[in-house]
Amino acid sequence: MAKKAGSTQSGTNIQEVKQQNASATSGQFGTEFASETDVQEVKQRNAKAEQNKSKNS
Repeated sequence: MAKKAGSTQSGTNIQEVKQQNASATSGQFGTEFASETDVQEVKQRNAKAEQNKSKNS
């Protein structure tokens, strides 16, 4: 089986993977998850966890 230039042995396009990795590190995923986060709920859970931590110690 002949190997194409710019591909791995399994046929993965190296250039395409590099482009996907570059876009992933540009904050695409960080903003995606941040927009789904309920800040108020997180603050409440953190406060509750702190209270429980001081009760248990």
